[in-house]
Amino acid sequence: MLTVLGCGSSNGYNLNGISVAEDVKTFQVNNFYNNAEIVEPGIDRQFTKRLQELVKNQTRLALDINSADLVYEGEITQFRVTPMTATANQRASQNRLTVTVNVRFTNNRNKKDDFEKPFSFYYDYDANMLLTGAMLNTALDEIFERITQDIFNESLAKW
Repeated sequence: MLTVLGCGSSNGYNLNGISVAEDVKTFQVNNFYNNAEIVEPGIDRQFTKRLQELVKNQTRLALDINSADLVYEGEITQFRVTPMTATANQRASQNRLTVTVNVRFTNNRNKKDDFEKPFSFYYDYDANMLLTGAMLNTALDEIFERITQDIFNESLAKW
C-alpha cells in the first residue's frame, strides 16, 4: 500500500481518482450567468457557489478570484419544464425539470486539459405540484449535485 501511495503522490494522483498536478495550487469559479430562455432568479449564484464548494472540499486547491491555475466559467443555457407521462384523460401526471450548463474549463498549467461542453441533468416531479419553494430547492439541489460532480469528474478525475 505504501508503494502505491508513494508512486501516486509524485505525479499528482491520489486514491480518490483526482488528478491535480503538483504545480496547480489555485482555482477560480467565475460567475455563471443565466442565459436560459426561462430565467429562474438566483440559480446562477446558487450554481456558482455549489461548484466552488465542491472543488474546494474535494481538493487541496485554494480558491482565488483572479489569475488562478484552473478556471471554471460558463452559463446556464436551459431551464425547462416538460410533461413526461400522461394520465388516461391526457393530462400530465409527471413533469421534468431539465437544467443545462455550458462550461468552459481552462487549465493555465496544461492547455491540453481545456474544454468547453454542456452538462445537463433533470428532476422528475408530480405534475400536480408547483415547482416553487421547497420543491424547487429539492429539484435544484439534486440537479446541481449531479452537474457539478460531472464537471468535477471531467476536469479533475480523468477516468
